[in-house]
Amino acid sequence: MNPILQALMERAGVHFMGQSGVDFQAPNVSLRMAHDGFACDAQPSLVTASNSGIPAFLSTFVDPKLIEVLVSPMKAAEVVGGEVKKGDWTTETAMFPMVESTGETSSYGDYSENGVAGVNSNFPQRQSYHYQVMTQWGERELERAGLARIDWANRTNIASVLTLNKFQNKTYFFGVAGLQNYGLLNDPNLSAAIVPTTKALGGTSWAGATAQEINADVQKLYKQLQTQAGGLVQLDSKMTLAMSPVSEVYLTKTTDFNVNVSDILKKNFPNLTVKTAPEYSTASGELVQLILDEAEGQRTADTAFTEKLRAHPIVVQSSSFKQKKSQGTWGTIIFRPAFIAQMLGV
Repeated sequence: MNPILQALMERAGVHFMGQSGVDFQAPNVSLRMAHDGFACDAQPSLVTASNSGIPAFLSTFVDPKLIEVLVSPMKAAEVVGGEVKKGDWTTETAMFPMVESTGETSSYGDYSENGVAGVNSNFPQRQSYHYQVMTQWGERELERAGLARIDWANRTNIASVLTLNKFQNKTYFFGVAGLQNYGLLNDPNLSAAIVPTTKALGGTSWAGATAQEINADVQKLYKQLQTQAGGLVQLDSKMTLAMSPVSEVYLTKTTDFNVNVSDILKKNFPNLTVKTAPEYSTASGELVQLILDEAEGQRTADTAFTEKLRAHPIVVQSSSFKQKKSQGTWGTIIFRPAFIAQMLGV
């Protein structure tokens, strides 16, 4: 037998079957071995699990662009006209002196000293509210998020800022319960909301109203503002018509002469600005406010804060980090509530 085949048989236990007398050293031995059954001891079944695929993650694409979940817009400051800082984070109470001229006249007489002029003062107050949020992240947490190309520490900080600002915006609309801290929609000094006119198709909603009926409601709201303001508001005064995005769409309704409500309002009130915020969709119905922006240099209202995004020191722990961020709010300070007229149920 061929020495190599003999060694395979002795050392590895490989047996070869063939016809007796076969010369394995002959030139055509390979053909005869294949015919006679070379290496007939192969395994009859698989040792590994049957498989024809690859790990799923090898064929998974991870988009490097992060898709953020959106939140409703924060537009209280925009509706009012901006934010102002009053005091600091040590300030608990704000006082707003108000003065009113008083006086009465008397018939003139050379020796008469009747008639008097004076001043009356009030000191209304508001209370601040300070609040906070904590951010924390661990070393392993950062590394694991990094495998997915997510800057975990940065995203946590973005979330903390968003959380603070969402609450700040809420206080601008609704204030803080239990404090002298009120919002644009619930200040107790605001005049009661008036009711829209009844529409031809029934009800008061703008959804079933014509363009002329919607315009009539805005005129009614303006008349209410004129009454409250005592003649200090004019058609060309700078005013804000605030409503929800749901109500704003009805301003596109068109008259029989192909003129929509927005065009009519621009002609009748040249300095009127329409602004929207989701908070005007209330549990009691759709609310609309007509706000006189300012009178004689004094703004009607301000959204105010004590601190915006005060970042406290980062605390380093054994294998993690944490940080506190805080803010403070006065809600919306309405200096002249009479310059805001409201209509509920449009």
